[in-house]
Amino acid sequence: MAHEFPVWSQRIRSLREARGWSQAEAAERMRTHAKKPLPDTDNLLRRWKAWELGENKPGNFYAPIIAATLGTVTAALFPPAQEAGTVDLELLSATGMDTLEIVSRLNASAVNEATLQGVRITVERLCSEYASSSAHELIIEGRRWLRRIAEMQEQRLSFRQRRETLELAGWLALLVGCLEYDSGDRRGAEATRKAALSLGEEVGSAGILGWAHEMRAWFALTSGDYRGVIAAAEAGQDAAGSHSVTVQLIAQEAKAWARMGRRAEMENALERGRSLLESLPYPDNIDNHFVVDPTKFDFYAMDCYRHIGEDRLARTLADEVIRVGTDFNGYERSPMRIAEARITLGVAAAREGDLEEAVTHGRRAIVGDRKSLPSLAMVSQDLATVLKVEYGREAESRAFLEELNAIRRT
Repeated sequence: MAHEFPVWSQRIRSLREARGWSQAEAAERMRTHAKKPLPDTDNLLRRWKAWELGENKPGNFYAPIIAATLGTVTAALFPPAQEAGTVDLELLSATGMDTLEIVSRLNASAVNEATLQGVRITVERLCSEYASSSAHELIIEGRRWLRRIAEMQEQRLSFRQRRETLELAGWLALLVGCLEYDSGDRRGAEATRKAALSLGEEVGSAGILGWAHEMRAWFALTSGDYRGVIAAAEAGQDAAGSHSVTVQLIAQEAKAWARMGRRAEMENALERGRSLLESLPYPDNIDNHFVVDPTKFDFYAMDCYRHIGEDRLARTLADEVIRVGTDFNGYERSPMRIAEARITLGVAAAREGDLEEAVTHGRRAIVGDRKSLPSLAMVSQDLATVLKVEYGREAESRAFLEELNAIRRT
């Protein structure tokens, strides 16, 4: 039986090769990211070769240096043994109440700590279902809970309870706004985003403020307003401080720089975002849409490198996005990230002269039930551009381009 290398060792090798480095070059580049002197050249090269063979897993000293050298974060390259995962859909039982009883207590003005805990868990659950649930159904449920929380404000609440319920409403408004934008309702999404921003200002929530600005950056990016992305990202970073949303704000900035052809600024932004994410603790719930988990950094970088034509590196990152976003049974936990990864694979295939593979990846990207229409339209434009230039007269290319046009019209 062939030897199976650990996933982390395979990733070390694939990321090195995607950057076009020899093992000796990669080992030497580690010195740039080390705060202490490293062993001599021969010793360091032997270590690197051993890591790629999976012979010994890097410890706490070398792991972050390797990750930084390869342009990723430690927890993405070497995931914790027990990752925080999906919110248990039965978590409501922890409060001793189901949804109906929570609502009944809210209506009866019986707002105690148990009731508030039920609402907290419900909001967490809804935010954790963003990637996989029907956008239409989740919007309806999110709006229902927004109305219920608004009705709570008419009851006798303590100062702490009132502040917390307003903060929960802010997170729900962000969720609903994202779903509205995914569905193509730009005007409604902007109104909801502004409502969330107002709630964030009222309760002084750095997270809500940061995400409200991130949504503005996202809207601008998908509309082609790259200067608007930079402005929104900078405003969001000022408001969010060290909150994890700052990583995503920097990522939106990097994507804008990539589309403006400013590679140096793009790479500077990616490194700032990577360094900040490296410094943050591993999140409790990586399924919550408003949590930036370490594996998402490869997704950000993939978009940037695809756009500037670094196809080998973009393809390697796309493969990782698909691997991480798919469970052992083939279920896609992150369908929207995977769709963009497939577009990336399609772009790489088209640039290499393989029309059939490019269209196959492209079609797999657009058929999923859960998609963000503006984001998918924006990313698929990269594939459309290559197909028009290289295969504009091919029937297969023209047919697929019409499918992409249908998405943009939607």
